[in-house]
Amino acid sequence: MCPLNQVEQMDLKYETRLDPPRESLAPIERGLHEFNRALVGRDVTDTHHRVVVLVKDEAEAVVGGVYGDMFWDWLHVKTLWVAEGYRGRGVGTALLERIEEAAVSQGVYGSHLETTDFQALGFYLKNGYEVFGKLEGKPAGHTWYYVKKELGGA
Repeated sequence: MCPLNQVEQMDLKYETRLDPPRESLAPIERGLHEFNRALVGRDVTDTHHRVVVLVKDEAEAVVGGVYGDMFWDWLHVKTLWVAEGYRGRGVGTALLERIEEAAVSQGVYGSHLETTDFQALGFYLKNGYEVFGKLEGKPAGHTWYYVKKELGGA
C-alpha cells in the first residue's frame, strides 16, 4: 500500500460514487482489458460469450433457467433458478447439464459459480462440483461458497 504522504504528494483527486453511471466504469474496464491483453495475449472480451438455457411449460411460460458467461476457457454460472412447483424433479440438473454441454461445445473445460448455504450447495455438490473456497458471514449468519467442476472440454 502506498503511504498516505506519498499519495498526497502525487496531487491526485479521488472521487467515490455509489451506483455510478455505466460510462464512468469504461476507462477502468478499458485499462484492465489492455493490461490483460499485454500479459496474457487475450482479454475476457476477446473470448466472452453469454449462454442461457430456458425451460418452459406447455403455456410457454418460463419455469426455470440458467445463464452464465464463458471466457478464458471457463463457464461462470451466474444464475440458476427453477420455479417451486418444478423443483425436485430433475429440472435443475437438466439445466445444468445443458449449459455445461453448450460450454464444452465452445471449448470450455471448467465451470465455476457461487452459492450460499441456504441456496443450493448440496445440489451443486451432487452434480459434481467441489468447494474451493468459502466466505463466512456473507450474508451475516451464513456462508458463501465458491465451487468448480472440470468439464473435459478443450
